[in-house]
Amino acid sequence: MKNNNYGNYFIIGFFAILLGIIAITNSNLFNKSKTQILDGDLSTREYNWYFNPREDHKQPDPIKEAEFFKNYDTYYVGDKDEKVIYLTFDAGYENGYTNLLLDTLKKHNAPANFFVVEHYIKSNPDLVKRMVNEGHLVCNHSKSHVSMASIDNVDKFKNEILSVEKAYKEVTGKDMPKYFRPPMGKFSERSLKYTQDLGYSTIFWSFAYVDWYDSNQPSHEEAKNKIYSRTHPGAIVLLHSNSQTNAEILDEVLTHWENEGYTIKSLDYLTKKQSN
Repeated sequence: MKNNNYGNYFIIGFFAILLGIIAITNSNLFNKSKTQILDGDLSTREYNWYFNPREDHKQPDPIKEAEFFKNYDTYYVGDKDEKVIYLTFDAGYENGYTNLLLDTLKKHNAPANFFVVEHYIKSNPDLVKRMVNEGHLVCNHSKSHVSMASIDNVDKFKNEILSVEKAYKEVTGKDMPKYFRPPMGKFSERSLKYTQDLGYSTIFWSFAYVDWYDSNQPSHEEAKNKIYSRTHPGAIVLLHSNSQTNAEILDEVLTHWENEGYTIKSLDYLTKKQSN
């Protein structure tokens, strides 16, 4: 009788342990689902792009905790041995300064790359046409300017990109260049993979500064000092086209870069060079 009791205790104990393991496993899965959704092996953990600025004219180091970005046709800087600058402007809305920017770029024969949202294209078709006609690239910055890492529906993700393509083609009659800048620099491994699957290269940056607040624009000297001190070979420079300061100093900035031996190139040059 004693032996039977021991057997019963053993069986009861075994099932209690098994149920405990199942409960812990389910709890872990639940907790994980609250922080990220998994698509195969691709995490949806959201990262904010950053770089570690330098003032010795050397290329800055990029984000360390998301080095997987290198696996997904992603760029943040060009050749460290080539004095080339890639000038990019993010354009979420028009603030009356883009024509001045374009006038200055034309004066210096400098190609730029404008990342625009869908609303910008629809609201400013003449500006978009001028950009294209004067040799600039008009690129994709999403439909709604949301974090692409936060989108858990693949069709919604695609629409954020493809609807901008459609608007661009309706205005210009051309296919949009396949360059995408994630809004606010927010990304995940999955969002980079989805972007790549749509045929796009993701373009981050190796220089940016706080230039986007309309009511708190940096002074000319502050902006120029920051730009000049952090200029480096292969720089992908992010500026905002709504900035009054940027529009007013661009002529001086381009002249400074020219005097320093830099040339301005489009992203087509960057991607072609790095694919060879």
